[in-house]
Amino acid sequence: MLAPVVASATANAAPAAAPATALDAGRHIARVYARETARAQGVWSALVSVAGAPEAAVDQRADEVVDAQSVNKIAVATAVLDKVDRGLLTLDQRVDVTASIVIQDTDGIFALDRAYPSSVTLGHAMAALLTVSDNTAVRLCGLVCPALELNEILRGKGFVHTQVVPVSNPNRFFLGTTTARETHTLLQGLVAGTMLSPASTDYLLNALRSFAAFTDGTRLDLTTPERLRVATKAGWFDSDRHEAGIVFDESGRASATYSLFATGPFRGDAAVNDADFGATHPALRARQVIGRELFDAVAGLSVGGARVQATPRYHPSNGG
Repeated sequence: MLAPVVASATANAAPAAAPATALDAGRHIARVYARETARAQGVWSALVSVAGAPEAAVDQRADEVVDAQSVNKIAVATAVLDKVDRGLLTLDQRVDVTASIVIQDTDGIFALDRAYPSSVTLGHAMAALLTVSDNTAVRLCGLVCPALELNEILRGKGFVHTQVVPVSNPNRFFLGTTTARETHTLLQGLVAGTMLSPASTDYLLNALRSFAAFTDGTRLDLTTPERLRVATKAGWFDSDRHEAGIVFDESGRASATYSLFATGPFRGDAAVNDADFGATHPALRARQVIGRELFDAVAGLSVGGARVQATPRYHPSNGG
């Protein structure tokens, strides 16, 4: 198990120069994390590692079971793609979008089109699940991977705490729980190629790295090309504000992995914070600084290992 780097919340986070080693980068990230989470307040469970470092940059309450919220959509997608890898499903098979399955919330896109009953491919549903965090897409995944089977797949991969919560309808579930360590392990397993086939790994990470993926947290202060080097998934509900992901170098090698779970009360008015799911929330302010500093801290490092995935390029279009 990686050992934590102990950092003071009042430590000066600005280095004299860019970190020269993975260990130096981790220590810098630890100082930034301690400073920013202390400023934001709240209760944090986190695990952050830098590739090649002998110890974790941050290891705080990493084994504490937390409500995962939409971060567990990575685990849902992993279970569905596991069935794809075993030939039980295909990305181009269709799932039915009915009025009863569409969640009338304000997350995602399925509730916006008002064009159901209809159908979409499973690949389309999971792209919505992983990028715009569509909650109807959770139910669409449940049609092909029921809750009990989903949990069994995850347990088979070693995730005893990363589990969804079944309900009376076997094809529906709440997104359930995880730990910072298990989410971190899942992400690193994807990078290592031990979770899924190369094709399924590429599909999942490509979605999480897309320009449409979450930008209010760790990616907010990154440029477009930099954002495309970060695979990330956020989750929020009530006072929870979570995010987990992977930072890649320019060659497509994973240079850092982060798993950040935070719940209130945060600095400021709790009622205001609980109704704020945007970039102005104290926890997201903290993650924005952490994300920028984390990206910069590992940018100059030489990362070993095989290339996981070519860095995508953003190609805007004017139609036509």
